[in-house]
Amino acid sequence: GFLGSDKKLKENIELVGTSPKGYNIYEFDYKDKSYGEGRYRGVMAQEVPEASSTGSDGYLEVDYSKVDVDFERLD
Repeated sequence: GFLGSDKKLKENIELVGTSPKGYNIYEFDYKDKSYGEGRYRGVMAQEVPEASSTGSDGYLEVDYSKVDVDFERLD
């Protein structure tokens, strides 16, 4: 599915690893808690243009089926 993954939506961003295909994996919090509360792991849309598109809110979204990183809520 498509998920809000624009770097502009996130804060407390920490690089935590790299996927087998070379994508950077980050842990982060959303600035606007309507996108989700707590800590998450995923990619930055700006770094995966082949899997990104602009959503209805004007921010970039990622189609996680096109990358080898799972979007996860950590807490």
